[in-house]
Formats: sequence, structure tokens, C-alpha cells
Amino acid sequence: MESSCNSVIILIPAKNEVQTVGKVITEIKSKLSATIVVIDDASTDGTINIARSAGATVLSLPFSLGAWGAIQTGLRYAAKYNFKIAITMDADGQHEADSLPILLDAIQQCDVVIGAYPQRGSLSRQVAWQIFRKLSGINLEDLTSGLRAYNNKAIELLTSKSAILLDYQDMGVLILLHTAGLQVIEVPTLMYPRSNGHSRIFNSWLAVIKYMLCTGILCLAHGNYGKKCRIK
Repeated sequence: MESSCNSVIILIPAKNEVQTVGKVITEIKSKLSATIVVIDDASTDGTINIARSAGATVLSLPFSLGAWGAIQTGLRYAAKYNFKIAITMDADGQHEADSLPILLDAIQQCDVVIGAYPQRGSLSRQVAWQIFRKLSGINLEDLTSGLRAYNNKAIELLTSKSAILLDYQDMGVLILLHTAGLQVIEVPTLMYPRSNGHSRIFNSWLAVIKYMLCTGILCLAHGNYGKKCRIK
């Protein structure tokens, strides 16, 4: 495992996560020998300093690109330096470092692995997931998990022009992967309760409605595009 870990990069998008990012990095280092990169999405607190002090490489964005923009920045870094596997994790302390070896084992058999913990979903999240499954035809259990492992093929796809305009790393990315014929699997993992703050997407019914409209349109648009591609 040690030799394979040398080609693994852990990508952590972070925005104002000064209270948790240091602990996240420390726990990763205790479980895995891998390169850790924090993509700072224009934080206004001490996230950058804490991340560097904990031993991570920090990519600082000059202005906020959102979660997917930060993740894609990290994936481009992974591609530039020829990492074989990229794992994305949240900076808020929800994802367990113990899950990393599970993802690494599973990625040997597929293109993308999602660390799934659907039990965390609130009522609003469960309703949204059910609608997105019906619209997209993608029947994964945990559609919004940020704990994911990508191989070379997935990294190449997700750093291409077709992925630039996505806003989130969930349905748009999953549909893009599905349309390209990449194999995506889920492995069960545990997640901690959010250590600080709240979900930026599912924090209110109004936010849920806005998110569902945007993502629903994306599901329909990409779904129709995918059908045309498969007919050809």
C-alpha cells in the first residue's frame, strides 16, 4: 500500500474552515501517507495558515469559485503532477480518515468510488435525491457525498472543458461520468456530524427549491444529451 499511496493525492476544498481543517489534515496523515492539498476558496479567516501549519500544500484561489471550482482546481493540480488517484474530502470534519483505505481498495476495480452514508440525509435532502434519481436515471444511494476517489480516466474527464460550467460536484458530475461510460460504485462509510456551521445547500427549504430547480434542469439537459450520444 505504501508505494500506491505515493501516487495518491487528497484534495480538500475549504472556505472559512479554520476550526476544523487542521484536525482533518492531522487525521489523514495518521492514517495514510499521501500528498494533501487544500484548495482555499477565498477564505477570510485563518484557514490557509492552519492548513499549511498542519502540513498541507495550499492552493489559494484569488476569488471564490464555489465547491466544484475548488475541486476542479485540485483535480487539475493532480493531473499536472501525474497523480494516479485523487480523493476529495470535505474540510468540515464530517468525513472519517478511516474511510480512505476503503476507497483506495475499491478504486482498483472501477473509475470512481463514492463514500456513501445516505442515513445523514435530512427530509429535504431525501426528497431532492429521489427527484434527481427519477430525472437522471442514476440510482446511487448518496448523490451528494463529497467523499470520492477518482482514477486517471475520471480525472481527465473532470478537468476537461465539458466539466467547467458545473456548479456542484454531485448530479452534474455523476451524469457526466455516466454519459462517458465510466464505472461508478459506492462503498458504505461512516460520517461524523458536521463539526462547524451548516450545509450551504440544504440549510433551508428556499435553498433546497433553488438547488432543485438548477440541478433538475441540469439533469434533464445532460440526460437528453446522453441519450443522443448513446443512440449514435
